[in-house]
Amino acid sequence: MIKAKPYKDLNKLPALTISFWVMKICATTLGETFGDLLSMTMHIGYALSSCILLMVFFASLFVQLLGKKFHPVIYWFVILSTSTAGTTISDYMDRTLNLGYAMGSCILAGMLLLVLFIWKQKEKSISVTHIKSVRGEIFYWTAILFSNTLGTALGDFLADNSGLGFLGGAMLIGGLLSLLALAHYFTKISTLVLFWAAFVLTRPFGATFGDLLTKPLQSGGLNLGTLGSSAVLFSILAIWVAWSVKKVKRES
Repeated sequence: MIKAKPYKDLNKLPALTISFWVMKICATTLGETFGDLLSMTMHIGYALSSCILLMVFFASLFVQLLGKKFHPVIYWFVILSTSTAGTTISDYMDRTLNLGYAMGSCILAGMLLLVLFIWKQKEKSISVTHIKSVRGEIFYWTAILFSNTLGTALGDFLADNSGLGFLGGAMLIGGLLSLLALAHYFTKISTLVLFWAAFVLTRPFGATFGDLLTKPLQSGGLNLGTLGSSAVLFSILAIWVAWSVKKVKRES
């Protein structure tokens, strides 16, 4: 059993600023393109790709758990690993297991709600700004893995089954995210509810935007390919993370 050992430093998570959400969208979009690069372009397959990427996630999570404070490079690498693994896991469920995007989304939504419920029962708090124990951090990252996997399924559903296409799906999710931002500033809706709603929705936004970048022109994409899109997105994310590292050093 994992004991809820308290941390001495309770600031292992980044501040929820605009920069956080820009980096989150970039990381999830990169996760979509790199996951497709591994499973489809390199023909590794969804099952094997999921196994490889889950091992990367567990390894990066182990490093994250060892830390005593917020490290931007480590934190965003774990986010990226959940996004990439979430892409192939969702594709495995929806395509290899033939569950379909709608059924896969329902299953993943249920799993995410279950994780949040158990987290609340065990930790008495599901704060997304401070981590109070090792167990709490594990719950946090488990919820993020499920939310990114759920977001992939939702993004694929919007792009392929809804009739909206890649651009239409991205515009719809963008509109919903704008409504959540307005709700944050002008309503009294729980910050936690808005956070997890936004966290889930930024994943399909990244997924549909990633598809827009990689898919051929006749399918409504920009035909940049998985390799080219991944390289561009990685460069952008690396610049943001480097800026975040400098900011943390200035403030410490």
